[in-house]
Amino acid sequence: MIKVVRAKLHCLRVTDANLNYQGSITLDPEHCEAVGIYPLEFVEIWNKNSGARISTYVIYGERGSRCCVLNGSAARSCQPGDEVIIAASWYCQPTELATLRPRVLTFNADNGIDRSLTYDVTALDGGRFDFAIREGAFLEPEPA
Repeated sequence: MIKVVRAKLHCLRVTDANLNYQGSITLDPEHCEAVGIYPLEFVEIWNKNSGARISTYVIYGERGSRCCVLNGSAARSCQPGDEVIIAASWYCQPTELATLRPRVLTFNADNGIDRSLTYDVTALDGGRFDFAIREGAFLEPEPA
């Protein structure tokens, strides 16, 4: 089994850091649902400003708030305004890579969605793989 990215929020800005909370990261449910990050799911957080890397679990905040709040000890690793990358992962067999379509959102300065992307792996002959980033596929409305 290998650990692979399943969902990612890229360049989300930290909106608050709350040291006096039990722990976790509070995120806007709309952002999480768009990529498939679940409440209580453990995620990795990479701070682009400081280089800090932490792991904690997700709690949903207010819908539509665009929040990204580091709580408890995680609050020491990020300051409001820092850009972070939040990644959820799962384990799979390498043979399953071509069936995965990880979803990624990128954000503008006010935590509005800038781009929606999917990662696309194609299995090639000889056990090799090709990789591409596809633009805008998953936020489009479903056909009626």
